[in-house]
Amino acid sequence: MSESHRTVLLAMDFQNGIAGDEAFTKTGVLERARDAVAAARDKGIPVIWVRVALRDGHPALPETASFRQIAAHGDLDEAHASTSIHDTLHRQHGEPIVTKRRISAFTGSDLEVMLRGYGADSLVLTGVATSGVVLSTIRQAADLDFRLTVLSDACADRDEEVHRVLTEKVFPKQATVLTVADWVAQA
Repeated sequence: MSESHRTVLLAMDFQNGIAGDEAFTKTGVLERARDAVAAARDKGIPVIWVRVALRDGHPALPETASFRQIAAHGDLDEAHASTSIHDTLHRQHGEPIVTKRRISAFTGSDLEVMLRGYGADSLVLTGVATSGVVLSTIRQAADLDFRLTVLSDACADRDEEVHRVLTEKVFPKQATVLTVADWVAQA
């Protein structure tokens, strides 16, 4: 894993209300993301956790049906347990959590400011869902001139074929796509 000190690993939407869904827990993505996070820590690569949550009262609630339906149940409230990082990943004290307000990790958050503070020029992306936060974040991060690596088996989607097409055909146009084991082996 020959990563420079300017690399940051993003662990995106590994929150109880998303990653805890059976569609994701049965894939083993939580365990592989946990392994990626542990490897990053071992190499001194900062880990930033990204979650989606809305402020009390939902003043910035988007007009999309999916956000409205979830918000109606309170599952996106900042204080709700569903927006906490899933215990399987063992978030450590001091590792920052960035709260986003839309799909991309950058939208409505201070992620770019935090990355600039780290002096980051390359990102390693993990997350659920591949067709949601990972896709939106890779597009925006590429436009912001970050070098990108996607850990394909530390990402998952409810639709396995969509995940395959994105990781095998779409993402390689803007990122290096590796498994967690291959990324770790690049030492």
